[in-house]
Amino acid sequence: MYVCDIQNMNRGAYKPLILLSLCLLFLGPFVYSQLDYKFYDTTCPNLTKIIRYNIFSAIANETRMAASLLRLHFHDCIVNGCDASVLLDDTSTFRGEKNANPNRNSARGFELIDTIKANVEKACPNTVSCADILNLATREAVSFVGGPYWLVALGRRDSLTASESAANAEVPSPFEPLQNITAKFTSKGLDIKDVVVLSGAHTIGFAQCSTFKQRLFNFDGSGNPDPTLEASLLGNLRTVCPNRDDSDTNLAPLDPVTTTKFDNVYYRNLLNNSGLLQSDQVLMGDNTTAAMVVNYSRFPFLFVKDFGISMMKLSSLGVLTGQDGQIRKNCRVVN
Repeated sequence: MYVCDIQNMNRGAYKPLILLSLCLLFLGPFVYSQLDYKFYDTTCPNLTKIIRYNIFSAIANETRMAASLLRLHFHDCIVNGCDASVLLDDTSTFRGEKNANPNRNSARGFELIDTIKANVEKACPNTVSCADILNLATREAVSFVGGPYWLVALGRRDSLTASESAANAEVPSPFEPLQNITAKFTSKGLDIKDVVVLSGAHTIGFAQCSTFKQRLFNFDGSGNPDPTLEASLLGNLRTVCPNRDDSDTNLAPLDPVTTTKFDNVYYRNLLNNSGLLQSDQVLMGDNTTAAMVVNYSRFPFLFVKDFGISMMKLSSLGVLTGQDGQIRKNCRVVN
C-alpha cells in the first residue's frame, strides 16, 4: 500500500534525498494502514494538480499565505488530530476552534480552503475530505516557498464537531515555558525533536505584536525588556509595536532576514538572540534543544529533511478513517 512515488516531486537538488529518507521512515513505526498515498488515484486523479494551481495562485498574490496555511494545519492537527475541525464554524450545539484564543483574529486561510474545496467538488463530488485538502494544501504551500516536499498519505475523513476548550488547552502558547510546550507535543505522540523542528516553521510568516510585546517592555513583570533580546532587534520591534493597546495587531516578521523564504535562518537568528517569540528563544535555554538549534543552523539539508519527517508524523495524528466522521461538502459545516 505504501509506495514511494516521485511522480509529483518538485525538482530540487536536495529533494530526492528527502524522498529517500521519508521512504525509509515508512518502514518504521509511523505506518498507518488506514491511509494510502494512492487513495484518490482513481476517484480524483487530478486532485494534486487542482490544489497546486490554487496554492500557487494564492501565494503569488500573497506570499504570507504559505505561513498561514502551515499554522492552520498545525492548529488543526494538534487538537484532536488532523480532522479539519479547525475549519468548522460555531453552531448552536458547539463552540468551535476558530474563536479559541490561539485562533481568534489570527488564524488565516479559511477562504482559500473554501475555494480549493469548491474546485475539488466540481471535479470530484463528495469524494475528498477537507482534512486531506488542508494537508495537501500545506505541503504544496511550503514547497512553493522553498521548503521540503514530503509524502502525504490520504484517506482522512472530517470531524463532526470541534472544541474551543480543547484548542485553548492543547495549542502551545508563545508565552509557555519549553517544558509545557514539550509536554503538549509528547501527549500527542510527538517528541522534543519535533518541538525544535516544527518551531522552524517560524522561518516564514508574521506574528502579531500581542504575542511578544511583553518581551519589549515588561518581561516577566520586571518593567524592563527581555535581557536576552538582541538590542537592535529590540529597537526595531519597539518601533513596530509601541507600548499601546492599539499596536497589538501590528505585524512583525518571525524571521526578519529571509521573511518569505523557507530556510534555516530561523535557527541562526536564535543563536544571535533574535528569536521573535519567547517560545522560540527558549530553545536556546535547554542543552538538548540548543544543540539541535546549532545543528540546524549549520546544516540546512538536515533541517528540511527532518521538517518533512516531522510534518508526516504531525499529519498522521488522530486521523479519522473508514466509516468514522464524514466527507464534508462544505468545510465550514457538518453535512
